[in-house]
Amino acid sequence: MLAALLAGVMALSILAVGLFVIAGLAVLLFVGAQRLLEDSDERYRVGYSDGYAVGYNTTCKIRTTLIEGDWGSNAYTRGYNIGYTDGSAVCLAKRR
Repeated sequence: MLAALLAGVMALSILAVGLFVIAGLAVLLFVGAQRLLEDSDERYRVGYSDGYAVGYNTTCKIRTTLIEGDWGSNAYTRGYNIGYTDGSAVCLAKRR
């Protein structure tokens, strides 16, 4: 009887530890995914800013613009392309 009770307690302890480990992994995955999204948003903002400056300055023939050029980041490249188009459009609108 005592052996069966100890086996039951042991099984519950193992189950509790397993659930704790699974919960910990879920938290780590959530935090990691959130961090990736924040990094992606930041890369997009930097790319947009760089693209806007280059688009505006190139179209208005102002000057060469130094940029970060993080072409390995899809978010940066997407932001850069949209920023370039917007910056160029603003320059053209001011010329009219």
